[in-house]
Amino acid sequence: MAFEIVTAEDVAAVGRGGELRVKPGTVITDWAREIAHSRDVKIIESDGAARLSLALGCDHGGFPLKEALKARLLEAYVVRDVGAHGTDAVDYPDFAAAVGRLVATSQCDFGVMIDAAGIGSAMAANKIRGVRAAMCNDEAAARNAREHNDANVMTLGAKLVDASRALALVQLFVTSKCVEDRHKRRVAKIVALERN
Repeated sequence: MAFEIVTAEDVAAVGRGGELRVKPGTVITDWAREIAHSRDVKIIESDGAARLSLALGCDHGGFPLKEALKARLLEAYVVRDVGAHGTDAVDYPDFAAAVGRLVATSQCDFGVMIDAAGIGSAMAANKIRGVRAAMCNDEAAARNAREHNDANVMTLGAKLVDASRALALVQLFVTSKCVEDRHKRRVAKIVALERN
């Protein structure tokens, strides 16, 4: 049975910080893996039918919205719930970091973190290398975060959006793409800042 092969040239053709989706069983050369690592390119195995995976987290203030949102997200996505798991007071940076780590290590395609306003969680998640988190409490922010900044984590404010709006924002976020070269060039500069 012949497998497809991904070479260093294939990876080099992907923009820095981008993704290369390959079919399960694809052979990836050692040099291709090395180039991917040096350029922060994620190689993701997907049969095309696989559902997107979302890391989902919250603090105590975001717990009710997270639970309502999770029930709806599970209909279309694979969801990894990192907590919180109740309304007892907790610290949002812990959960924002957990969401960010799942995304940064390619265990999840995107992350969604909910606190009261969405601001603190964005700040915390952005401390994880490889995360580009943006507060997305409206449609313009959700679309811009992906199309202009290639954000991979969105944060929501439980005091600012309800469950139906949060679901619409998540769907908009994960279906929008950063495709224009000028935006990709700027995102590459953001990624470069992390290395320095």
